[in-house]
Amino acid sequence: MSAGHTRVVPMTVARSAEFVNAVIKAYDVRGVVGEQIDAQFVRDVGASFARLMRGEGASRVVIGHDMRESSPELAAAFADGVRAQGLDVVHIGLASTDQLYFASGRLGCPGAMFTASHNPAQYNGIKLCRANALPVGQDTGLAAIKDELVAGVPEFDGPHGSATEMDLLADYARFLRGLVDLESIRPLTIAVDAGNGMGGHTVPEVLGTLPQVTIVPLYFELDGSFPNHEANPLDPKNLVDLQRLVRDSGADIGLAFDGDADRCFVVDENGEPVSPSAITALVAERELAKEPGATIIHNLITSRAVPELVHELGGTPVRTRVGHSFIKQQMAATGAVFGGEHSAHYYFRDFWGADSGMLAALHVLAALGEKDRPISELMSSYETYAASGEINSTVADAKERTLAVVEAFEDRAKSVDRLDGVTVQLADDAWFNLRASNTEPLLRLNVEARSPEEVDALVTEILGIVRS
Repeated sequence: MSAGHTRVVPMTVARSAEFVNAVIKAYDVRGVVGEQIDAQFVRDVGASFARLMRGEGASRVVIGHDMRESSPELAAAFADGVRAQGLDVVHIGLASTDQLYFASGRLGCPGAMFTASHNPAQYNGIKLCRANALPVGQDTGLAAIKDELVAGVPEFDGPHGSATEMDLLADYARFLRGLVDLESIRPLTIAVDAGNGMGGHTVPEVLGTLPQVTIVPLYFELDGSFPNHEANPLDPKNLVDLQRLVRDSGADIGLAFDGDADRCFVVDENGEPVSPSAITALVAERELAKEPGATIIHNLITSRAVPELVHELGGTPVRTRVGHSFIKQQMAATGAVFGGEHSAHYYFRDFWGADSGMLAALHVLAALGEKDRPISELMSSYETYAASGEINSTVADAKERTLAVVEAFEDRAKSVDRLDGVTVQLADDAWFNLRASNTEPLLRLNVEARSPEEVDALVTEILGIVRS
């Protein structure tokens, strides 16, 4: 048989669909190391991904990994699977997820990032992308990979690919700094909590060379056991140390990164968290100043302040479902210059439509450094509504509970849409969204209104129905 053909001989024994479905999620691969994910499983994922990418014309795959103890071994196993399918591998070593996206864009090839993001230490996983950081999700490749892992991945009857190493950290940092002008900002002291994650790797390279910036570091040591707190700033308890550091050090601003440093959360000079919706609005304003009339993406549980501001500035807001694959698809389809989510994922056309918490942080620092006022005052104009944040409830029947809530608000609803779960618009600018989790028996509630009292009243009423 000639090189380039495929023998219909599985390289491994077949796995159950139940096992595979538990590990390959809607957007990525994730599971407990040693129980759900091991080197052989990851090798097969690499082989199947390589087959998929080879069919789309790719000749090499770039691979990066985070600081988890299992990440180097799993990345190497994935590379073996890729090379066994005839594709070359470029190893970039330790990297943040957005650094891997940079590599995919710069090299014009598919990529794989080994990380479990904000999940606890016993987890690991893979975030996959096509060339130029284009997404690979359930409907755009992961389902096909699942099928092959269940049936067994066919071997490739041809020569193995090669492996090379490339250090792109400095190029990544220069590229980001080239997108945001920080040369003329006033001196800033920045407290940064890397959470023992990849922010400890990227922040010194990106921000440490700026003469106007003084970094007060916290938990910069790379440690995948997360000895200080989980690298998940979305949970308020994981912001406590940064809030204390900001107040004690007199820093102008605090930044917290998640484990793979693709998300960035902001704390003001008083130690108060700044909502990701407000950050979305600020960056949208900056991008629209550069390109008037541009399109801005926001997911449906981002504050209404975002589309209102975009309209006011002459831009075009586009509302989308929650989730990075939906945002990235809309970024590509609309040519949007920027997109933001409530979860602190920020997407940039100038960054191949991919998300970068570091790039969002640079925009915030530039906006703060251009003004002679504190971050709390700067952000107050973008915080025009009160919000509940996401509240999870364990339910036996999410569909039935959602219907009960919709019926209870039937007489008060101005509108109900089902773009993602149900969003109920009420009078006086109040609204709420109920979404069922794709992977757990949970209902997720988000409420927004003009005042905290209105938010609290709505949350109490809705949870009373959901949890009854």
